[in-house]
Amino acid sequence: MNLFDSVMLERRIFANKDVLRPSYIPENLPHRKQQIKQLAEILSAALRGETPSNILIYGKTGTGKTATVKYVAKELEETSHRIGAKSEIVYINSEIFDTQYRVFAYLARIFNRKVPVMGWPTDMVYEAFREGVDRERRCVIVVLDEIDRLVRNGDEVLYNLSRINSELSKARVSVIGISNDLIFTERLDPRVKSSLGEEEIVFPPYDAKQLSDILEERAAVAFNENVLAEGVIPLCAALAAQEHGDARRALDLLRISAEIAERASSDVVTEEHVRMACERIEMNKVAEVVRTLPLHSKIVLGSMLFLGRENCRKKFTSGEIYNMYRKMCVFVGIEPLTQRRVSDLIAELDMLGLLNA
Repeated sequence: MNLFDSVMLERRIFANKDVLRPSYIPENLPHRKQQIKQLAEILSAALRGETPSNILIYGKTGTGKTATVKYVAKELEETSHRIGAKSEIVYINSEIFDTQYRVFAYLARIFNRKVPVMGWPTDMVYEAFREGVDRERRCVIVVLDEIDRLVRNGDEVLYNLSRINSELSKARVSVIGISNDLIFTERLDPRVKSSLGEEEIVFPPYDAKQLSDILEERAAVAFNENVLAEGVIPLCAALAAQEHGDARRALDLLRISAEIAERASSDVVTEEHVRMACERIEMNKVAEVVRTLPLHSKIVLGSMLFLGRENCRKKFTSGEIYNMYRKMCVFVGIEPLTQRRVSDLIAELDMLGLLNA
């Protein structure tokens, strides 16, 4: 018998595991009707041949921001196709496309302009995108997920995108920015801030009851019948509600609980499996967060750890942290940031739960 034959013969808990992943966009988004309606009302201008207002969307991780935008985008594109309106939506993950060059190179390629991965002046890349998008009458909505990542490298890309319509004769461009950082706009040029944030939509955290509703809907598709013990979904929802109402956390808990049960050849997912999944996620979470931090954030965090070991204290002034940070920058051979920018990084580390500022 082949290695995988015995595995495939076992009774499966999952019917469709992908339903529990963040990339899955369901046909129904519970408890986000208000945000869906607000977003649809703003973007409906594109169907009338008008330019939708730029939108900034705020909310903590796992509050349904990206899922809602992708859901509304899909509906908008379907309606555009049906009525013959020219509207297109381009989604960009700013964790990947995190510089002005990368953003405009990607956009230029979307509109059939050949741009190298590197090597051109940035204004040349921007011009390639501008020419490509302006070849016909249409409304292009650019979605910048994790938009605050772009601001860390300067706000030139946001400035150019928010002003591009004055340089277009046929097309029109609108921007939707999605961010977990409620204060990132404070780092923007006032002109960019005013034009980018024409409309704002806030996504509040889910409570335990709302998370339970979300899990119930997903579980109906994700699992075979009678494989979840009665208390599993309420427990996943309660644990995730403690983490700022994070639906992504709730879905991960439910999925990993079921994976643990399946690997243990259990016919049913129990509350014990949920608690085991919670421990596994906690172990992985901090390591993953630290691993993906930008270099300067890692140096700031390392400066505080070094201060703690050197002085046997847990509290430090911003001046002490900055002085140690500068020393460590010299040690690794990079140019230090300003004290104000380091204060912003400390605030971001606080938001991530890595320290208490």
